[in-house]
Amino acid sequence: MPPIRPKISDEHRRRLLVTRHLLTPATRAATPEQVADAVVALHATDPAGVHLSVAARLATPSVTEAERALYTDRNLVRMLCMRRTMFVVPRALAPAIDASTARTVAARERRNLLKVLTEQLGHDARWLSATEQAVLAALVERGEASAARLADAVPQLRERIVVAPGKPYESRPRLTSRVLSVLAAEGRIRRGRPLGTWASSQFRWTIAEPHPELPVDQARAEVATAYLTAFGPVTTEDLTWWTGWTRTDTRTALARIDTVDVDLTCGPGHALPVHLEAPTTQEPAAVLLPALDPTPMGWRHRDWYLDPAHVPELFDAYGNIGPTLWWNGRIIGGWAQRPDGEIATHLLTDAGIGREARAAIDAETARLTAFFGDICIRPSLRTPLERRLSAQEGVDR
Repeated sequence: MPPIRPKISDEHRRRLLVTRHLLTPATRAATPEQVADAVVALHATDPAGVHLSVAARLATPSVTEAERALYTDRNLVRMLCMRRTMFVVPRALAPAIDASTARTVAARERRNLLKVLTEQLGHDARWLSATEQAVLAALVERGEASAARLADAVPQLRERIVVAPGKPYESRPRLTSRVLSVLAAEGRIRRGRPLGTWASSQFRWTIAEPHPELPVDQARAEVATAYLTAFGPVTTEDLTWWTGWTRTDTRTALARIDTVDVDLTCGPGHALPVHLEAPTTQEPAAVLLPALDPTPMGWRHRDWYLDPAHVPELFDAYGNIGPTLWWNGRIIGGWAQRPDGEIATHLLTDAGIGREARAAIDAETARLTAFFGDICIRPSLRTPLERRLSAQEGVDR
């Protein structure tokens, strides 16, 4: 007779979530490094999202502190990795993420670029290598440079390609961003400080420090352990989706670490022994998380913290979540910043939302407003609720 697997309830998982992901005032962190460690990787498709994810979890939100960790001390590393997505990861974990996911992504990016160069411009791998060497030499000489300055220094970058030919959104961009993206994906260059404010998507570039080499199987086991520590208990599908690995690679990684088979509401799962202990009880708390925050994007199966009926409002057509409003470990609504800087919130459910919750939401809204100051942003990936809130007048709550 097979051993009886421990059952872990949704409530148990939500209590683990709010504690491990620093979603209550009592658990907030002192530094951006502690935030990144808590959630493994900060989603960085929108540059502003990194700062907002950190600010939501810091006892004292600070742009200066985030920039110190990113650009001065370099304790947080921006990488194209899991699911071909841009993340900011702790420096200590970066070699494992590089070996387990980023190298595969970088190889695919290089193949795609070479295909475009060959088909559209008649260039080969030797031409690309020479162009890359010229870029690296320009960065060594200058220390750092914007994409525009590099294109001035390396004329090859100014050649144009056609993207989405024949489509209504056809464009003819320079090669600059494609070449720089491949070099960054391979860890040869890195993004430095933005050209504008902390919300800017334009960066200076500089030479990167190479990652130490790690065996792939060891690296996958290290990344799987970090993910389970922060997000466990999880299903096999959760880990496969989050990393972008094959199911076979996921199972191999799980077999290398000390997990406990458990039963979750959504089916069989994996936990670390510490997850079986009763979670610390925290006071109910509200938090406003940005679009693509690592918490709502951390699992393939989300029903235990997100009502499926709310998915059409909160997600775009490609599965990207917009800004979310949380109460006690559950998504209850969303928010948006309007052009005048006002933060508008909207509840998608009234269940269990009383005076205490509304007061906490108001307090968090005020905290986020103070952090923004005179900065206004708009997520690059728009969702139905975010679009409506950003266009309406007054707070819809």
